[in-house]
Amino acid sequence: MPSVHPAFGWNEPCQDGVLPGGPRGRLGNALLLALTLCLPLLPTATSAAKAEWLIVDTHVDTPFSMHLTGTDPSGPVATGDFDHPRAVAGGLGTAFMSIFIPPDADAKGEGLPLAHSLIDRVENLARQHPQKFALVTCPYDAERARKRALIGLAMGMENGGPIGGNLTHLRQLHQRGVRYISLAHGKTNVLSDSSYDLQRRWNGLSPAGRAVIREMNNLGILVDVSHLSDAAFWHVLDETTVPVIASHSSMRHFTPGFERNLDDRMVNALVDHGGVVQINVGSGVLTRKAHEWEKAFRPGFTAFRAQSPAPDAAATRAFIDEYRIRNPYPYATLDDVIDHIDHVVNLAGINGVGIGSDFDGVGDTLPVGLKSVADYPNLIEALKRRGYSKRAIRKIMGGNLLRTWSTVERYASERGTRPMCSLK
Repeated sequence: MPSVHPAFGWNEPCQDGVLPGGPRGRLGNALLLALTLCLPLLPTATSAAKAEWLIVDTHVDTPFSMHLTGTDPSGPVATGDFDHPRAVAGGLGTAFMSIFIPPDADAKGEGLPLAHSLIDRVENLARQHPQKFALVTCPYDAERARKRALIGLAMGMENGGPIGGNLTHLRQLHQRGVRYISLAHGKTNVLSDSSYDLQRRWNGLSPAGRAVIREMNNLGILVDVSHLSDAAFWHVLDETTVPVIASHSSMRHFTPGFERNLDDRMVNALVDHGGVVQINVGSGVLTRKAHEWEKAFRPGFTAFRAQSPAPDAAATRAFIDEYRIRNPYPYATLDDVIDHIDHVVNLAGINGVGIGSDFDGVGDTLPVGLKSVADYPNLIEALKRRGYSKRAIRKIMGGNLLRTWSTVERYASERGTRPMCSLK
């Protein structure tokens, strides 16, 4: 997404590298979701990854795709990046299912019902397929799910706007299993300014946002700084008593001026505070070339949309296809992903980095070799080629996140909130 975010012809900013028809724009209904121009899956390394690594991916947008299309990821899914067969093939341990609330839904007062509806979908997936999935609501659950050969489903909320200033809403979300919350998304809301919104209503966090952070600390909910403005990021670190995460953010070093990514000073501060940067793998947040491609695409598509506010699927598909033929999309590579990991490690050490892929959230922009949850083995092999030890890879692929999550839970437990685990 661009640092200045003219929308793709509607009122919601574009997503992290999402092209029109991706699952989270206002046009992201079942019809346009079907237009996602996915490449065929590449063969992945045959892997015993689940036996050797506990892979925890902190950002997978499948619930909103399920909401739009009704797809069932318990079996093979024709479109998208996540389903049970591919998760098993990739050795996935636990995925944080994103409870994504579009800013326009929040503005209409529809955000909280939508959040509970998406949580219902995640719960139902685990309950209807107990031989495949398990709900994960504490760090111990992730290990228990792995031992039972189940794919763990944790939940993180993307856009805390629906909480408003009502801490009862926050406690209800915690009771239902939400374990991290990003305070804002593509627009400034009642809690925080967004990195994409030119209107900086609060110059950082609002008073309600600060109160929500304090209660998140008390409940054991991880604070997620992804999507926040720079000022809001620093306010979060001032307010929180416990470590925080960036659930799906990458390095501004490689995309200068792109506020959605973290700069070096932020990375050092977040990791020094005990937190973890979970690297987003959308090409548009990884490389300057892909980021610039998306910026160049936007004006033409906006003009196309202006000609017909509701173009049919065939016309939209034809427009995108023609543009991509004339201007091939510059997909990132696995090496680009590792470059971002290297950058965090070189700045702040091996304990401060993990993976928050944004699968099912960035459309047809994923790197070559990392097109779905089946491809984690490719990432692991790339880390090995770059010289990372098994111990370091265990940290990157999930250990660092579980450590930080455990720290946050311990703090909450000391204040009377007992960990709520789903698996016995």
